[in-house]
Amino acid sequence: MSTKDFVEKDYYKVLGVPKDATEAEIKKAYRKLAREFHPDANKGDLKAEERFKEVSEANDVLGDPKRRKEYDEARALFGNGGFRPGPGAGGNGSFNFDLSDLFGGAQGGTQPGAGAGGFGGGLGDVFGGIFNRGGTGTRTQPRRGQDIESEVTLSFTEAVHGATVPLRMSSQAPCKACSGTGDKNGTPRVCPTCVGTGQVSRGTGGGFSLTDPCVDCKGRGLIAQDPCEVCKGSGRARSSRTMQVRIPAGVSDGQRIRLRGKGAPGERGGPGGDLYVVVHVDAHPVFGRKDDNLTVTVPVTFTEAALGGEVKVPTLGGPPVTLKLPPGTPNGRTMRARGKGAVRKDGTRGDLLVTVEVVVPRDLGAQARDALEAYRKATADEDPRAELFQAAKGA
Repeated sequence: MSTKDFVEKDYYKVLGVPKDATEAEIKKAYRKLAREFHPDANKGDLKAEERFKEVSEANDVLGDPKRRKEYDEARALFGNGGFRPGPGAGGNGSFNFDLSDLFGGAQGGTQPGAGAGGFGGGLGDVFGGIFNRGGTGTRTQPRRGQDIESEVTLSFTEAVHGATVPLRMSSQAPCKACSGTGDKNGTPRVCPTCVGTGQVSRGTGGGFSLTDPCVDCKGRGLIAQDPCEVCKGSGRARSSRTMQVRIPAGVSDGQRIRLRGKGAPGERGGPGGDLYVVVHVDAHPVFGRKDDNLTVTVPVTFTEAALGGEVKVPTLGGPPVTLKLPPGTPNGRTMRARGKGAVRKDGTRGDLLVTVEVVVPRDLGAQARDALEAYRKATADEDPRAELFQAAKGA
């Protein structure tokens, strides 16, 4: 990333968020835009692909609190006219030096303590981290690969117990036909415009210069003598690959998993980007999920609820457990089977929450009907709605 990016690019505008946006707001805006402009969803749309790159670049900066702070400081310092020279600073009222000198160290033999006009070792030690560079910019730097976002759908059981799933991804990678050189014969020449640095300086007025990627070699520092037919001399080509991705146990629906270094490969020895996997979980016909606990509704008979008893309850992928119902168990009561839930991050398990549902039979035999009639006569003096009406009057 060049100094021009930090000074002139408005990453907040790219993501469509205010400058005081929270980390959560930035993450939400990035995910929305990344999904909208992802190359897989916009096949052959170069504008969408370029927009996706801008969004990813903005997220790389604003999504990292440290880099965001450095970006804000750089914008405030240079974007608003910081280091403006005053009258008499030079023959035309301005300093005449390259901004890369300011960050990479003073050039032209200036040594530490060489007087007021010298910058000593340069301000690179102070501001070098802002531009994610270092040194004097005399050679092309390694470039980190792009982040990739993908999606995967798991069954309920796979989400609870964890699963390894194949994931097919498409991203920019070194061209296999030319080994990433961009040249058909593998012998590119040094770019005469930037002399192999991949960067050129331009004046911005007031005596300042900014460093931009070289337009002739597109920042690579090399130009193909005989351009590769596959990558057209860029050294990069669209590559598809299938990875076996391990989804941890206990993942929830909508969760976003970050796999470091599993994104697009870097350039010139740079590290790979990150892979973000958004997980979708299918519903289960029997079990539900509440945080680290599983839920299940178990039907019981009227006699089991009234007199008490033992009922068997299914578990996810394991043998059933037996729960003891106390006499007078009301409909809707929730009981707990410990350690039968989802796997937590520390390896322990949540619980299985069992909700009792009293089932009323639709058809009764003569014997059962006579028994219930006798029960009704025996409990005729009990009115379960008495307290309800009493409370209604008091209100």
